[in-house]
Amino acid sequence: MSTQPQPPSMVLRPEEIERFDRGNGVVTVPFVGRWNCEGNRVTTGMTVFSPGTGIPLHSHNVEETVLVFAGEATAVVGDDEFDLVAGQATWVPAGVPHCFRNRGEGSMTIYWVYGGRDVTRTITATGETFEHLSDSDRGATPAS
Repeated sequence: MSTQPQPPSMVLRPEEIERFDRGNGVVTVPFVGRWNCEGNRVTTGMTVFSPGTGIPLHSHNVEETVLVFAGEATAVVGDDEFDLVAGQATWVPAGVPHCFRNRGEGSMTIYWVYGGRDVTRTITATGETFEHLSDSDRGATPAS
């Protein structure tokens, strides 16, 4: 039995993937993207949040769906705020400010899918735009 499907298909095992440290107890496990797939039309991964952490309000140049995989989240989408638990998901159109925060006592994990290959993040407070998972794409903060 093979451990991988025939290329270009892939099996992605989180324990074998290099983590992207966003700082302050937030770590991303990048699955599919420009870094490992020449023909992708989506970009995917998981982000794990320590208790009391979050990502600043931001938007992307592509649509995004986020599934709360484990734990308890607060999602801010536009002007609305929602409490979510494992198994619940959001969809955010391109350009809409949003963020996720861990509101629980344990870790919180989200699985995200971007509708594109070339993903950017624009921080709402500063207007700064940078490439997704670049050195500038860190800055996790305590949840407020």
